[in-house]
Amino acid sequence: IDKIAPTDLPILVQGQTGTGKELICRLIHRKSARSEKPYLAINCGAMPENLLENELFGHIKGAYTGAMEDKKGYIELASGGTLMLDDVSNMSVGMQQKLLRVLEEQQVWPLGSEKSVPVDTRFIFASNQDIEELVRKKLFRGDLYHRINTIIINLPPLRERKEDIPLLIEHFLNKYSCHSKLS
Repeated sequence: IDKIAPTDLPILVQGQTGTGKELICRLIHRKSARSEKPYLAINCGAMPENLLENELFGHIKGAYTGAMEDKKGYIELASGGTLMLDDVSNMSVGMQQKLLRVLEEQQVWPLGSEKSVPVDTRFIFASNQDIEELVRKKLFRGDLYHRINTIIINLPPLRERKEDIPLLIEHFLNKYSCHSKLS
């Protein structure tokens, strides 16, 4: 983490649910030159495609019924900082294409806009699935994978990192014993 945090390269963090992917992503941001700028995270698998598109890219007033004012998307809001896209493997192929365009051009097109907005966003991607395997199965775009696999961190499950258990026990004992003293 100390070696990769200072770079602006995209990072792919893979591991089973509960392995600490989001903690690793936050730590990378904290140790980066972007640490004073925003760190935003969005779960790509937790929302329908049209809502995800709106949340990532934003929109201009009147872009669709109910768009009463301009709204910046997460990509633009994180400009200068870091955007973590969790469950990127659950993103539709159409959304993958739009994300690829952002990575290639370093600009975002809000919904309904006639002009792009330049962005300087560092992307960290997280997945509980093996993205390379999804590419082989044609469930994930190969060109996007090649854009995001510059640095890959594979987190093994806790059952394969038994030496971490005492550290976790100590962390949670400290966290919850201090909390219970405050109540």
